[in-house]
Amino acid sequence: MLITMNQAEPFAQEAVSSDPKIIWKECLKVIKENVPFITYNTWFLPIKPLYLENLTLKIQVPNNFFIEWIDEHYNTLINKTIRQIIGAEAKLAYVISEENEIPEIELGKEAPEKPEPVIKNVPETEQKPPFESYLNNRYTFDNFIKGEGNQLARAAAIAIGDNPGETSFNPLFIYGGVGLGKTHLIQAIGNKILSNFPHKRVIYLSSDIFTVEFVEAIQSNKVNEFSNFYKSMDALIIDDIQFLINKEKTQDLFFHIFNTLHQSGKQIILSSDKPPKDLKGLNERLISRFQWGLTADVQPPDFETRIAILKKKSENYGISLSPEILEYIAINITSNIRELEGCLIKLLANASLSSKEINIELAKKTVREIATDRKVNISIEYITKIVCETLNVEEDKLRDKNRKKEVVQARMIAMYLSKKLTKSSLKTIGLHFGGRDHSTVIHAFTSMEQLMDEDQTLKETVDSIKNKIEMSVS
Repeated sequence: MLITMNQAEPFAQEAVSSDPKIIWKECLKVIKENVPFITYNTWFLPIKPLYLENLTLKIQVPNNFFIEWIDEHYNTLINKTIRQIIGAEAKLAYVISEENEIPEIELGKEAPEKPEPVIKNVPETEQKPPFESYLNNRYTFDNFIKGEGNQLARAAAIAIGDNPGETSFNPLFIYGGVGLGKTHLIQAIGNKILSNFPHKRVIYLSSDIFTVEFVEAIQSNKVNEFSNFYKSMDALIIDDIQFLINKEKTQDLFFHIFNTLHQSGKQIILSSDKPPKDLKGLNERLISRFQWGLTADVQPPDFETRIAILKKKSENYGISLSPEILEYIAINITSNIRELEGCLIKLLANASLSSKEINIELAKKTVREIATDRKVNISIEYITKIVCETLNVEEDKLRDKNRKKEVVQARMIAMYLSKKLTKSSLKTIGLHFGGRDHSTVIHAFTSMEQLMDEDQTLKETVDSIKNKIEMSVS
């Protein structure tokens, strides 16, 4: 996702260079003189300049929280600086690296979908055109913390990075819960392959993006080009393969792509929230092929690993935390790596906002805030699980074309609560429920609001499910 900042009053001055690294270095000199040291280290040093295009400097930040914080506290400074360095018409745009999305939007507008990769049907003898790998260069083995819970998966991943397609780990199927480092690990493989073999064609994408692109290829009569593009890869990395469940045509195409790549000795890397045998709604022949290579799980980090993760990430931000603070956070934040990093970022933000030294009291305050904020991490999958458990409906039926009254009602409630309790787009919500259109989600939402106004019993049921979801993750 790319977000362009609001314009501020510019300084009229010619750009000092067209090199984005030089431009950003000059900007940092100005910024450093106008912000506290801890703020500079925490919020500006991690930013990476990407390129300059039409007087817009595009820079990469770790997550959306960076944009919100900088935009709220230093919008004027950063806009004036960029115009002072580049020129009066200059703009600044952010790329949120963890989302791996390319489109540009202005603040307040809905982000477009990730663009279709360049697809060409070219004979093997011709030079293949360049394309976007969608790999995040922050995800490397150097900054992936080894622990008991990821030892096998990490070892196999490193071996593949050195010899893609030539180990017995093909495909490599990594599974585990949310925020445990699966995406980091599988992208680290892709980055290592490209580092070792720059000529190889490597691409990373999630299975829901793969599905969206396939649908668009059908609509534009380009299925062969779409298929040939992915068959031309030396390494295909698919995240969240579970989202192919009950998408029969997509599964069928992916089956043929898988076979072509595997028979050609190309590397296939997959991730999921469950092992292959538990992916009900996935074609048996795909499940069988997913088990041809190595299936490895990643578990929540143990205490020592959590300490190591916090130390590494705080060092990356240029901050040294005392053992007491590290241990307190590691004892209280246990579920996953993503939440650990979120706690650390929030701790640094609290210190910057209050201009206070990071101490144990501030750490305790931050951990309490994280505990309060956990409900914002509610997922569509979790909502579906609670709805189905409460209404005694099988989850798989919500994704197929079942029109039984109890299934339709459960599906509508799950869609309603997914829109209510998550920040997922309508398109993403629709994909989770059997690839349904965004208009179906809108219809479910508006219908549920109307039905709850008319039926008090239904309203109480939905409110009860909503409370159960929020309480269980708070």
